[in-house]
Amino acid sequence: MAPATSTDASPPPSQVPSAAGRPTADRALRRLFLSAPFAHVCPQLCFGSVAYFAALQVQSMDPEHKVQQLALVNAVVATVSVLTQPVVGVWSDRTRTRFGARTPWMLAGAVLGFLGLIAAGLSTSVATLLMTASIAYLGFNTFGGPLTAIQPDRVPVDHRGRYSTLAGLGTVIAAILGPVIGAIFADRIPLGYTVVATITLVFALGFLLANPDADNRNSSRPPFSVSTVLHMFWVDPRRHPDFFWVFLGRFLICGGYYMVLTYQLYIAQDYIGLTLTEATHLTPILSLVSLPGFLLALGIAGPLSDRIGRRKPIVLAGGIIIAASALLPIWSPTVGGLIGSTVVLTIGFGTFLAVDQALVTQVLPDADSAAKDLGIINIASTLPSTFAPMAAAAIVTASHGYGTLYPVVALVAGLGALAILPVKTR
Repeated sequence: MAPATSTDASPPPSQVPSAAGRPTADRALRRLFLSAPFAHVCPQLCFGSVAYFAALQVQSMDPEHKVQQLALVNAVVATVSVLTQPVVGVWSDRTRTRFGARTPWMLAGAVLGFLGLIAAGLSTSVATLLMTASIAYLGFNTFGGPLTAIQPDRVPVDHRGRYSTLAGLGTVIAAILGPVIGAIFADRIPLGYTVVATITLVFALGFLLANPDADNRNSSRPPFSVSTVLHMFWVDPRRHPDFFWVFLGRFLICGGYYMVLTYQLYIAQDYIGLTLTEATHLTPILSLVSLPGFLLALGIAGPLSDRIGRRKPIVLAGGIIIAASALLPIWSPTVGGLIGSTVVLTIGFGTFLAVDQALVTQVLPDADSAAKDLGIINIASTLPSTFAPMAAAAIVTASHGYGTLYPVVALVAGLGALAILPVKTR
């Protein structure tokens, strides 16, 4: 399905007229809103679970080089993410089927991700874990790229803050569930992967069945050329400065977030001083205690941005809170300090996440290439998961500990928040 502002013959479901009039469109939009959290659970639950289980798997496979090996795993799967989303976005924008533009890609991605997760649970070496985790990431990025395009496709601008809130709710619930499931199945990793794979497949299929895409076989197709391929990963920052600043802000804020999140299990052991068993038990507790603050931030930020008609101040506030959270473990390198830092971090990330996606949809350069451009902007979320763990590993190795890491995290996230200031879109 093409974006709402394109010349396609088939308008998005939120605007499709019907014999029953507006109520039918409203029901379709309401159904989309209610099911959005379940769909957005899928990619993050895959990524979060792989990150948690991979940390345990790598530690058992190569305990002496666990930090470097985990950085390698994260670099490879993040590279897969970076390459997948814009490519799938280009083809998704040009797909014309009786099931619409997005559904075929999302269905194929969910099935491929399911198979990759099952295989990752059976990995017996870092090499096989790299391969199978990459398949899982390939699948759920193929699912997730077109999923993000559904917002500009179907959701009116004045409802996008609330939609972003619900999408963010699914994303962070998945981030919380990942460590909880990981802790439950820490001694039964193959079964844990199977549980995650089943949940994501069921949720993905349920979303697609509840929100069928319109037949777009008669719709015009954006032209495809050599120029399209060359610009697959590029948007000119001189012509679209708002897009550039939003990309940079997201890149830096997510970079600060991943620098800590990737090594949370190791931080609990090597910085706080817990045993592996204690650290494994603490990780899901960190997720659970941060849930109330996250839900409060998420529930306030999205609707507030719709009410005041502004996105920038809330995204800026979220980035500053994330930066501030990194200062707590420096002051108190204890379990309490780690809990406090995680709570503040989650409040900031909830505030940021609730509105950031809505801001992104308002700075897209071209409605006819929404999925491609969203794939590029999503690189700002996935690329940090490549470089941030590698940078963090270098900092930890050079300084022989995690104490130096937190000031760097505060600086990077703070710069990400300030990068939002030049954006002209409110």
